[in-house]
Amino acid sequence: MSQHPSKIPVTVIVGPTAVGKTAFAIELAKIANAEIVSADSRYFYRGMDIGTAKPTPEERQSIPHHLIDVADPDETWSLALFQQKAYDAIASIHERGKNVIVVGGTGQYIRALLQGWSPPTMEADLVMRAVLEDWANEIGPMEIHKKLAILDPIAAEKIDYRNVRRTIRALEVIFGSGQRFSEQRKVTESPYSFLILGLNRSRSSLYQRIDQRIDQMIRQGFIEEVAGLLEKGYSPALPSMSAIGYREISAYLNHEISLDEAIRLIKQRTRNFVRRQANWFKTNDPQIHWFNLEG
Repeated sequence: MSQHPSKIPVTVIVGPTAVGKTAFAIELAKIANAEIVSADSRYFYRGMDIGTAKPTPEERQSIPHHLIDVADPDETWSLALFQQKAYDAIASIHERGKNVIVVGGTGQYIRALLQGWSPPTMEADLVMRAVLEDWANEIGPMEIHKKLAILDPIAAEKIDYRNVRRTIRALEVIFGSGQRFSEQRKVTESPYSFLILGLNRSRSSLYQRIDQRIDQMIRQGFIEEVAGLLEKGYSPALPSMSAIGYREISAYLNHEISLDEAIRLIKQRTRNFVRRQANWFKTNDPQIHWFNLEG
């Protein structure tokens, strides 16, 4: 962890997908003389713009954004790497006399900053990961999660069985290091003082916004974006392509499903994702100041 002589004040904006975090953060940054650090794992990857609803070039020109377009789709950004880059970005913004706003929908990344996690820094073992992925495909998400629960009950308790990627990463670290995953992710005091703002809308309003956003993505050229990535040789099996929408559109382009079915799946899986996001940021959390953006 980077050493900080005193705690840097950081404003954090959290909330579900499609609630309006980007627009809210940009307006706040203009008022507060701030720059934005993204804590959205979907924004790391270059060429994945439409399907991730990344801030537009115009939005990023109006307010400097950090940790967007920092990797190619076949590169892996671990939690540990994100955390170190976020520390560096926050320190740089603070040194220039600007305020810091962290914005994101990836709960794990936000919590790593808020709670001072020290995640395992072990490099990815791609061969072992491929073997574990094959095993998970063979026995299913629940069974692979049960294997983790045998080896590391504490880690398994904190990882949703549906998050197969996270389960596999935990097993990869256990097998590669000989230590439990939960023992390696220590918690230290965060170097920041936080004001956490939560943005919310009614579930029906949020679902309506999700449907409208996905229809707009298709009109904006999402299919062409995915086709371009596939033409460059990026596999739908890459972790970056697990962002909702990319594998569904890939399946459509590979004539495995219809476009209508792809769009239906994207909308359904985005709604499911919103429900999972709510587990990270609960409306009864006393640390989060919630604002309803209805009307």
